[in-house]
Amino acid sequence: MALPVVAVVGRPNVGKSTLFNKLIGQRLSIVEDTPGVTRDRIYGKCEWLGHEFMLVDTGGIEPDSTDIILSQMRRQSELAITSADVIILVTDIRSGVTANDTEVAQMLMKSGKPVVLCVNKVDNVGELPVDFYEFYNLGLGEPFPVSSVHGHGTGDMLDEVIKYLPEATDDSEDDTVKVAVIGKPNVGKSSIINRICGEERVIVSDIAGTTRDATDTSIENEQGKFTFIDTAGIRRKSKVLEVVEKYSVLRAYMAVDRADVAVIVIDATVGFTEQDSKVAGYAHEKGKACVVAVNKWDAIEKDTGTMNEFRKDLEKDFSFMSYVPFVFISAKTGLRMDKLFETINYVAEQNSVRIPTGRLNEVLSYATSRVQPPSDKGRRLKIYYMTQAATKPPTFVFFVNRADLFHFSYQRYIENQIRETFGLDGTPVVFKIRERDKTDVK
Repeated sequence: MALPVVAVVGRPNVGKSTLFNKLIGQRLSIVEDTPGVTRDRIYGKCEWLGHEFMLVDTGGIEPDSTDIILSQMRRQSELAITSADVIILVTDIRSGVTANDTEVAQMLMKSGKPVVLCVNKVDNVGELPVDFYEFYNLGLGEPFPVSSVHGHGTGDMLDEVIKYLPEATDDSEDDTVKVAVIGKPNVGKSSIINRICGEERVIVSDIAGTTRDATDTSIENEQGKFTFIDTAGIRRKSKVLEVVEKYSVLRAYMAVDRADVAVIVIDATVGFTEQDSKVAGYAHEKGKACVVAVNKWDAIEKDTGTMNEFRKDLEKDFSFMSYVPFVFISAKTGLRMDKLFETINYVAEQNSVRIPTGRLNEVLSYATSRVQPPSDKGRRLKIYYMTQAATKPPTFVFFVNRADLFHFSYQRYIENQIRETFGLDGTPVVFKIRERDKTDVK
């Protein structure tokens, strides 16, 4: 399901990030053990009156302060115009309408995209100051007074936003496999797509970071129908100095969200790096089917054991996603590109597998008889039954007597038993634990 995108645009210090956090209902400073979980997420899911959409905080990707404000706002607006269905322009009642506000408003109007004008920092939404009415001069229609700190006025503003939202597209009937090709800059992502297409669709250069935008390429062959989403390389945070790179990172993560399968490209001549685990970790966290493509394999000097040794090292590096398959390819020579297609198809199927409840519980019964569930102070974990609640990724619900007794190590054991029986290669799985007569306590 591809959700509509709403972008929040505006000058620095008008309260974009505060508004963003208020609208999505949480402070997005997430700390998790999974590699790749971004600590300062700049977009998240928002829901209003039954309408779901992705909210993008362009303030989270502001450039260094040395950049002039207007060029920064132009870039924010360009990102919003290219990727968003609706744009929220945030202004500040305290500073009034500035020249920058006027210029950006004109730019947004020319785009033809719907724009909702938010006038922030209005302490009393019920009694508007005289200055408020000058915001009509921006030509964007009715301004909406808001206090992002307290949340006042956000409801009326969101009512306006959802008027312009397109229907969320349901891709479940579509048999096209959407593939995000992700990885660090200069590992050969564009070359892979060009080899697949048989034509120069994407600019290829030895300069890292040549590809700035995510571009879609549709391909149909004997393996099926595919849409490849090429993305700009994801760099380490400390290296993301140039503002264009910051937008590229956002686009790469958004590409993963749109995809069914993430192909994580690694440069064989460089080997695994910490950044590769970040990229892969993001795809894992989002529940996507994954393939690791080791590119430039033609450039490696080999003997009989080279690939096995390389694979063993990668299995250690990717221990947090032990289900992922590896394909050793060369975009330059075309080596094993057919195998890459086969693997993409296979992991997409695994990500969509649905297992009958009866068969699941047979495996569960066998597993619990083989290794007893854990106990504490005389109370033993009882797993009454399990069922599959969703696909993409396969999501299983366990009904138990005590959720706190279902330790991570025992969950891992059950997961291994399920994988041994049903495969589920190339896809993460999600476990949800429910105590009887209680709400979900994942």
